[in-house]
Amino acid sequence: MGFQRSPCFWVGFSAFRFIEFYYSLILSLSCINQKKSDDFTLLSKSFMMYSFDFRAFRWLQSMIFAIEEINNNANILPNITLGYSIFDTCSTHINALGSAITLVTGDEKKVSGPTCGNAPHVPVIIGDASSTSSMVIARTLGVFRIPMVSYFASCACLSNKNEFPSFFRTVPSDNFQAKAMAGLLKQFGWTWVGLISGDDDYGKFGIQIFKEEIQHFDVCIAFFEIIPKIYSKQKIMNIVETIKHSSAKVIVTFAIEADAYSLLQEIVHQNISDKQWIATEAWITSSLVSSQENHQFLTGTIGFAIRKAEIVGLKEFLCRIHPDVNASDPFIIEFWEALFGCTLQVSSNDTSLVTLSGSKSMCTGLENLNDIRSIYNDVSQLRATYNVYKAVYAIAHSFHNMLFCKPGTSFFKNGDCPDIFNLQFWQVCLNKHLHSMIPVGEFFSFDSNGDPIAAYDIINWQRNADGSIAFVKVGQFDATWNSGKEFEIIEEKIVWAEGQTKVPKSMCSESCSPGTRKAAREGQPICCFDCLPCADGEISNTTDSLECLKCPEDYWSNIQKTNCILKEIEYLSYGETMGVVLTIMSISGASITLFVITVFLYYKDTAIVKANNSELSFLLLFSLTLCFLCSLTFIGQPLSWSCMLRHTAFGISFVLCISCVLGKTIVVLMAFRATLPGKNIMKYFGPLQQRAGIFLCTLVQILICILWLILSPPFPTKTSHYSGRVILECNVGSVLGFYSVLGYIGFLACMCFFLAFLGRKLPDNFNEAKFITFSMLIFCAVWITFIPAYVSSPGKYTVAVEIFAIWSSSFSLLVCIFAPKCYIILVRPEKNTKKHLMEKPTWYHFTAVHIYSSRDLGSDIHVSGTSSYDVSKRIRKPWGGHEVTGKGCVVLLISMQKDEGPSP
Repeated sequence: MGFQRSPCFWVGFSAFRFIEFYYSLILSLSCINQKKSDDFTLLSKSFMMYSFDFRAFRWLQSMIFAIEEINNNANILPNITLGYSIFDTCSTHINALGSAITLVTGDEKKVSGPTCGNAPHVPVIIGDASSTSSMVIARTLGVFRIPMVSYFASCACLSNKNEFPSFFRTVPSDNFQAKAMAGLLKQFGWTWVGLISGDDDYGKFGIQIFKEEIQHFDVCIAFFEIIPKIYSKQKIMNIVETIKHSSAKVIVTFAIEADAYSLLQEIVHQNISDKQWIATEAWITSSLVSSQENHQFLTGTIGFAIRKAEIVGLKEFLCRIHPDVNASDPFIIEFWEALFGCTLQVSSNDTSLVTLSGSKSMCTGLENLNDIRSIYNDVSQLRATYNVYKAVYAIAHSFHNMLFCKPGTSFFKNGDCPDIFNLQFWQVCLNKHLHSMIPVGEFFSFDSNGDPIAAYDIINWQRNADGSIAFVKVGQFDATWNSGKEFEIIEEKIVWAEGQTKVPKSMCSESCSPGTRKAAREGQPICCFDCLPCADGEISNTTDSLECLKCPEDYWSNIQKTNCILKEIEYLSYGETMGVVLTIMSISGASITLFVITVFLYYKDTAIVKANNSELSFLLLFSLTLCFLCSLTFIGQPLSWSCMLRHTAFGISFVLCISCVLGKTIVVLMAFRATLPGKNIMKYFGPLQQRAGIFLCTLVQILICILWLILSPPFPTKTSHYSGRVILECNVGSVLGFYSVLGYIGFLACMCFFLAFLGRKLPDNFNEAKFITFSMLIFCAVWITFIPAYVSSPGKYTVAVEIFAIWSSSFSLLVCIFAPKCYIILVRPEKNTKKHLMEKPTWYHFTAVHIYSSRDLGSDIHVSGTSSYDVSKRIRKPWGGHEVTGKGCVVLLISMQKDEGPSP
């Protein structure tokens, strides 16, 4: 059987029931979408596409269900009947504005059919779902203080009571949703995200608040794109290309369902599945966007949804409607045709609706809503539907409170109660202190901005066994909970993009671990940075530290640069390897010197000991022993007494040593010069004068050391500027004093070297000067190289260099001066006689050398001229005759004459 449309409709499709209180529902229900061609001209009417929003129709029926529920409830507005009117804006601002004007004037234009009467006086409006349409309507109604309660317009701009004084809503403001989304990024450590918004007030205001919120969490924006309001394939393709090439793995969208759908369809078409989508309440529970063909690419999407609830009896109510029962309701007729894909018979003069019914079969009237699964009768995700339900009850409770108002208890001025039969719009508006109880058990109220308490479910898209997408609740957000604890997330339940169970990373740069600091990259957002290791002596013990902290003076950074640890106290100790080696060297040197002293004492009556001024030799050996032992004062922890002792003992013992060498050199040199006729110089270099000279030379050094110790003595000090260690060392106190000691030693050494060099040609048996020359050469070389090495060596190595210089110079004196004597005493005792020491060399005068060949003795070569040679050195024994020097090849015949040679 066929069904006839009601001949009575108005612009925007409105339907009325004539009763005492009226609701007016404004929503986008059914419309004709005009598509534009590529040259932006409207296509002909044959290309107009008709669509019907089944979800919006469920909202409409939910309002009717709530009104009927209240009308049948004796506890709310007893003896009062509620009515309603419905306006379809068709998702256009023009229709929304027209609906608002109609509500204000109370008049509607009849399109066709008989007169249906004027629209009733409507005190409260419910709607619209769109934030932009709601703004248009609220601005118009606000002038007249007509109250308006939206169930889905979440734009934060609508909380402005100066601009929208009569606007209320049952959906939380996007101000809270933006904060919640920013908090979600912080929760999972996402600092590099892409942003996409719709080209409307919902998207623009929402994304702006979100940008402000993420600044508190150091989140950076990789890209920001806007979905065009009028579909453009090229613009959508450009957005998708940006998404594909961006390093950001997380994408936040602030867009309504239709805009999100147009973008995500292209995402699916290009097989982009590695992005983690963050959705708003506008499309996170959208059946259209989450259709089965999208599951492979959008699984893992996470977002915020209005809290859902179960409305008892709604399912049955939704399935009861039928064109037979509601033959005059144009919305039900349109709904029926769209849902079942059939057409109902219409009158020939009906031109207000355009459908593509030409290709559809006629409806039979046997279609059953219980037999079909659609968005309309799916009550598993009652979220916006529940907001419509709450809006109806909130308004009803407001009317009820005014109806049963007691004078003196009202929130109006002077406690007066309004006249319920002459109710003014502004009186309903002022009732924002409303607190109502919804039948499902929820306590509901508005705040001073007309907004409800913000609470969201956190929804995750997960794939069912049949391939469909399930909306799984994995957490919740409640703005009333303690600051910082608004989230409750069960992370183990979340499935991420591409079905992963591990939280994806989305950051321009990896977090800087402790021990490093962030260094921003020039020209890039703050989230793009390099991690630079802290310098030595600096630490960072937190992740993503902006700077490294310098350790206190006596502390140093550990290897990881995460903690300051007490610096190692460093000095040259007896326990370490270098200290042990230097100690052994010093003791060995002293021991060898004592051995030489013992040898000299044992052989003190021998010629070589007596001939070398035994008194000076013993004093020299004693001073060398002190030189070796004074180096031990440089080892060990520096103390006040050890610092003063080490430098003074070193300076005095070395001057004593060099003074003895100088005395020996002068005595040897003067002894040979005194043999010349008329020379009596030796009387000035007797034993007493030698002792006095040594004493005076040493006294000068003692005076220098005393002045040094009095004026600015050496002292122990800590040096903390070395890496990871505190150096305990002796500060010389006075640099002048220190270098005066060294300079005086150097002066005596140079003087000794010069005098020894003058005596280098003395006879062999008495030529000790050449050994002194060599020892002084080594001594000076050691101390010349000591100065740069001493200055450049760090810490305990400075002390080691000084000890080695003392040991080397002392050992050079010991070896060069006393080794030859010990060799004769111990190895060649036959030479340790007075005769040998007094023996003069034998010299020979060669008159001719004859060389004979062993093959031809008849030939000879006569060498003219004469030469004198020290035969004792050149020829082992003097003789006249023949000697074969080479396997019968050459025979030498030497003719020579003994000669006294030169005087010594």
